[in-house]
Amino acid sequence: MKDDFDSASSGTRAGAPQDEADVRWIQGMPAVICSISMKKVMRFVEQIGASTAAVLISGESGTGKELVARALHEYSPRCDKPLVDLNCAALPDHLLESELFGFEKGAFSGAESAKPGLFELAHQGTLFLDEIAELSAKSQSKLLRVLDGYPYYRLGGTRKVQVTARIIAATNADLEQQVREGHFRADLFHRLNQVAVTVPPLRQRTEDIAPLARFFLSRERDGLGISEVAVAALTAYAWPGNIRELRSLMARLAMTVKGDEIRAEDLPREFRALAAAEEPPAAYSLDKLEEEVIFHALEQAEGRRKEAAEMLGISPRTLMRRLKTYEANQARRAVCGGLECN
Repeated sequence: MKDDFDSASSGTRAGAPQDEADVRWIQGMPAVICSISMKKVMRFVEQIGASTAAVLISGESGTGKELVARALHEYSPRCDKPLVDLNCAALPDHLLESELFGFEKGAFSGAESAKPGLFELAHQGTLFLDEIAELSAKSQSKLLRVLDGYPYYRLGGTRKVQVTARIIAATNADLEQQVREGHFRADLFHRLNQVAVTVPPLRQRTEDIAPLARFFLSRERDGLGISEVAVAALTAYAWPGNIRELRSLMARLAMTVKGDEIRAEDLPREFRALAAAEEPPAAYSLDKLEEEVIFHALEQAEGRRKEAAEMLGISPRTLMRRLKTYEANQARRAVCGGLECN
């Protein structure tokens, strides 16, 4: 895959919203990217994809770290080899070791047959270790030895296993702080952090919010739209749960909204206050609009009323009558200040 993320909107349909993005599929995962910051991340990912260096991806939970890991594999010469992933927080220590390194038949109670570990399954491909900060000190030590290229034994095994796999790790923790506090091994951190990629939170790439929301809605319920005021409220929200929170909200709204458009009042309470702040004044009258147009014409004519009247397609007498009506508006009278209003 060699798509240029600078042209992420190049496939937008005629008449489609300007914020609609192309959907790129990366190792079976959709990528909907409009923001400059995420385009920079993906360009950097493409640049380092061919390397064999270990990569540490950091960012808040739900920002799309797994997508970046899949893109790293997609852009690598290993893309036709396995991409194997493990959530390090999902397994206790004794199971984590057997998952990573495998085991032989009879190695422990219930081991009725031999099983290769994830390192073996990822041989010549990529091993993605998510939530790496959750590893215990014991698991960190064993992992470091394998990452340094040493062969290892399966649990209960007598034959050493040698594998080659690119390691990508991800964390939502500050690993440098964890190293300083003694919770994470410094040598393992430096081994994993050969190249660092930081994924920005959704609140720092607001251009992605509307396209992502529309994409998630399209997958849940075809034809369901979202109003501009609702989009403005979504954009103003801080999204502590990032993309995962946005996807969950869109799935819920797709089930609960009865019409064909999500309006501001359909949003949860924390969004409705933001929507009210974004709502334009309800009573912006025609008279007010007319006043705006007339004073703009006067600015363009540098205060010359005859020229302004011609621009507006009205007589100078009509213009004078309108200006007398506006005399009470001190803010607008300032437009002619210092101008020759002949």
